[in-house]
Amino acid sequence: MGMPVVLVHGLRTSRTMWRYQVEALERAGHRAIAVDLPGHGARLDEPFTLDAAVETVRGALAEAVATVAAAPDEVPRALLVGLSLGGYTAIATAARHPQHVAGLVAASCSTRPASAVLSTWGVAARGIGALPDRGARLNQSLVDRTLPAAGAADVGAGGYALDATVPVLRAMREAHPLDDLARVEAPVWIVNGSLDHFRGEERRFVGACRDGRLVVVPRATHLVSLVQPVRFTRVLLEALDELEANRSSTPSRAN
Repeated sequence: MGMPVVLVHGLRTSRTMWRYQVEALERAGHRAIAVDLPGHGARLDEPFTLDAAVETVRGALAEAVATVAAAPDEVPRALLVGLSLGGYTAIATAARHPQHVAGLVAASCSTRPASAVLSTWGVAARGIGALPDRGARLNQSLVDRTLPAAGAADVGAGGYALDATVPVLRAMREAHPLDDLARVEAPVWIVNGSLDHFRGEERRFVGACRDGRLVVVPRATHLVSLVQPVRFTRVLLEALDELEANRSSTPSRAN
């Protein structure tokens, strides 16, 4: 088996948004684990905090590498992938728990979560949450208008965390992605769709990395893995090829 992969979903979605990538990665010989963050998917009743989200991802990394065959003095590692909320969470996890992170793909999260912006979005989210259906019809309309049919089916399969937005926005005040990226020793791929409204600081994010590179996917919006699943998966496979080539050419050592 090749290097394992852990995938972290975006706000209001769940692990099912990664179904295309999980299937493709497993066909290519990589174990792929997609997680549900607190307050999402099968964990709707759990409160979302950044610490709890990071702990979820840390646990998934440990699970992913548990069956990896490694030399006695080698620490097994995985590729960590996150999109939007999952990207911010993955960055924080790679900074806090680097021991099992071989590489980091941070997609659709190249804007710092500024307090003023979070506050404005929080007001809007509370207004939407006050609707009789808690915004379900609006959410489904956006999904249907912005995603291809297969992507809409994948993102909807795990249900929508309609009540997660406000606690997530509150928790994101604790996120410091530029500081965290500066602490990540593993290679980092900053990935954005060319039409993503979250790519405004992508050069600054890449510049914060010790070993960073920028990938812009043409004609893709914020949900780049769903809008351009083939291109996005190719980015993951190319990252895995690079990491495995580096691993084979570097003497093994334990940290």
